[in-house]
Amino acid sequence: MLKIVDLEVAYGKMEVLKKVSLEVKKGELVCVIGPNGAGKTTLIKTVMGLKEAKSGHILLEGKDILGVPAWKRAEMGVGYVPEGRRIFGNLTVEENLRVGGYRLPDAKMVRPNTKKVYEMFPRLEERRNQLARTMSGGEQQMLAIGRALVLGPRLLLIDEVSMGLMPIMVKTCFKIIKDLNDQGITVMVVEQNANKALKIAHRGYVLETGNIVLDDTAENLRMNDVVQKAYLGN
Repeated sequence: MLKIVDLEVAYGKMEVLKKVSLEVKKGELVCVIGPNGAGKTTLIKTVMGLKEAKSGHILLEGKDILGVPAWKRAEMGVGYVPEGRRIFGNLTVEENLRVGGYRLPDAKMVRPNTKKVYEMFPRLEERRNQLARTMSGGEQQMLAIGRALVLGPRLLLIDEVSMGLMPIMVKTCFKIIKDLNDQGITVMVVEQNANKALKIAHRGYVLETGNIVLDDTAENLRMNDVVQKAYLGN
């Protein structure tokens, strides 16, 4: 589904990603873990087309999309849940969801896709006419995920879903991600909460200072001494 080859990204003269290579197979749930400042958000933004790469390749089902704009990547079935949620606070829940379907090739799918989101998140349906900024952080995170789902994505990119949430909502959000993957959506999640991410993922990569330093099955990474000491607190 997704293959990244020798990806290099810089902010000015500062290299943030250094020849990063990874892949996400169709139907997989893959996580990228690492400390703050490792380049995780830069990686996912570059895959979405929100950050320009210096060199390398991003292949979506074999097609290099490196020069393709973000809106076109959305049309191609790439959904994005950004760090910090980035919902439209002065729009209602319903309006936020409609915005999510703006690049759908078939506009007639917005309504049924929104209905599916409401079935998945009954709380959003209860608040469909409520301004998004008046909701709790957990509800806003549900809305951010729901907005991406209205697009009907084949590949879902999720950036730091647990940030700023209470533990019970963190648990809920990771269960939602696992359920989405079980329904057939390919998922790539970058996450600082390594323990939660590795529990739901099939495979994982460890990103440190712009380099992939480890990759393995999620289970093997959870058992890895280095990962346990650095990220799992063991």
